[in-house]
Amino acid sequence: MRGEISDAISSSEMRALELNAEYLGVSPLQLMENAGCAVSREIISRFESKKSRITVFSGVGRNGGDGFVAARHLAGLGYKVTVILVGKPQDIKAKVVQDNWRSVLSMSHSVETIIAHDSSLIPSLDADVAVDALLGIGAVGPLRPPVLQAVKAMNKLECFKVAVDLPTGINPDTGEILGEAVRADLTVTFHRPKTGLIKAREYVGELVVADVGLPKEAEEYAGPGDVTLTRKPRPPSSHKGDFGRLLVIGGSETFSGAPTLVALSALRAGVDLAYIAAPQKTAHDISCIAPDLITVKLEGEHLNLGNIATIGKLLEKSDAVVMGPGLGLHEETAEGVREVMNLIEEAKVPLLLDADGLKAFAGFKHKVDFPLVLTPHMGEYEILTKSRPSGSVWDRCKYVQQVAEELNAVVLLKGDVDIISDGVRVKLNFTGNPGMTVGGTGDTLSGIVGAFLAQGFSPFRSAVAGAFINGAAGDFVAKETGYHILPTDVVEWIPRVIEDPMAHAKIKRV
Repeated sequence: MRGEISDAISSSEMRALELNAEYLGVSPLQLMENAGCAVSREIISRFESKKSRITVFSGVGRNGGDGFVAARHLAGLGYKVTVILVGKPQDIKAKVVQDNWRSVLSMSHSVETIIAHDSSLIPSLDADVAVDALLGIGAVGPLRPPVLQAVKAMNKLECFKVAVDLPTGINPDTGEILGEAVRADLTVTFHRPKTGLIKAREYVGELVVADVGLPKEAEEYAGPGDVTLTRKPRPPSSHKGDFGRLLVIGGSETFSGAPTLVALSALRAGVDLAYIAAPQKTAHDISCIAPDLITVKLEGEHLNLGNIATIGKLLEKSDAVVMGPGLGLHEETAEGVREVMNLIEEAKVPLLLDADGLKAFAGFKHKVDFPLVLTPHMGEYEILTKSRPSGSVWDRCKYVQQVAEELNAVVLLKGDVDIISDGVRVKLNFTGNPGMTVGGTGDTLSGIVGAFLAQGFSPFRSAVAGAFINGAAGDFVAKETGYHILPTDVVEWIPRVIEDPMAHAKIKRV
């Protein structure tokens, strides 16, 4: 596909799609083969003479692997090919790149290989085509030797220059030039253009968007890649609160377990502090159950208008709120939910509404002007919308998407297949199992999503990742215990899924 940059994607989103594709069974080796083949195809279409001299500058990462594949295809068709590895062979870490490097080395009759692990070893060559496969989307900081010198050497060549995915030296997300960048005549980018290409068009040359075999489902289904999009690096200098403070408003004289599960799940998902605002006796009971949690005692046996001032002060030090689990359905509680939402809307604090909070919101629902996630099961969805979506899962998606658009919220409709929409995008989540009909697994979901909201991630991204993690945690519990699942078992699996989401591929239902 040729054309303008209209549907750009960030480097992290692209990596997430590749991981989702791997989860669905499309190996990195297949994607690399398709990428390198696409590059060689563009060169072949412009340089028919087999006497054309092709020099491929390859780095030690996956972009370099794409270059190795292109070199193999071109050499196989009779082109005169030289591959310059800019780096040390032992620094090639990814197995798919190692495999393709060994393949190029074995073609000693048709491919000349040069190892330039030092700037002084980069040769001066004449070429008809120079291929930039140095960094691709891996460039984030100022270029360093020997890559910097390789870029300078390429720019000095008076030949046709082809960039693989994007010219080396361009920040893939911002378009910033990292000291120096390859000035390409042609850029072959994969799947969708990278956002950095927008501001760096003078370095891009002609742009070709090549299909590399990423299935649509990699974008339409929640997967391990979506989990990686909610990972926040923790530098040694981190302080308490850097990873979010979540306020849970829930519980009543009858229910204490629901808000407890929300807060414990949020802590397991990485939030630093979890406050629970609950009626006094309920808050005391929660403190006895889980000393990890900070409880705030509210006056009365359930949420009421007299609690608003206290909650207002808590909002000032909260990064996100989960409201609803265990609240009860008292008339004054519904009034309290409305007033709390007014405070939240004024403060623009992200909010997740679940359970009784959703039911209360159904009485005064409106299009909101702050980040909001709604997590109904089918019964709560009916109460919220006065309708029940029917038909296939794709038919139900249209209903959910419409409600999300009307409310300006993210809706996560829980079911055997979760449907998540922000009114524009729709994703399906297939993790989870029938054993998760046990009470409390919806609360663990709310805690995970709430934790990501508190860490600053968007409502849609938080909901998609949270749905995958919660269901996958339940699947691992089911593998160990059958369908005899406790929600506290799910809580314990949350961090393990976050750390290694691809492990679910071995037991996934898709």
